[in-house]
Amino acid sequence: MEKRELTCICCPRGCMITVVTDGKNIGEVNGYTCRKGKEYAEKEVISPVRTVTSTVRILGGERPLTSVKTKTGIPKDRILACMQQINGIVAEAPVRIGDVLLEDVAGTGVPIVATKAVRPL
Repeated sequence: MEKRELTCICCPRGCMITVVTDGKNIGEVNGYTCRKGKEYAEKEVISPVRTVTSTVRILGGERPLTSVKTKTGIPKDRILACMQQINGIVAEAPVRIGDVLLEDVAGTGVPIVATKAVRPL
């Protein structure tokens, strides 16, 4: 049995949660004060995900870059592949907040979306 200690990030409380697992199955979860904390801890131990943020080059825009992010979290082990694909994106102005700049990053099914608008020159 493996014991992992996590700080919950679901709310400002920052509960210290202890998860006991055999590597594949959750045995026991202690220290959480709400349902979201328990769910977070279980997911973080079994299959952690992260939201990735970065920038993308823009052609013909008032700025040379715009900020982007994954629309939802992606598996932690796909972050490097995600960044490699993001680094290859070049978009043309105009770009609006929420525009999908890549439909499926790193085979995760998650789109890359713009988080800042760029007007054309």
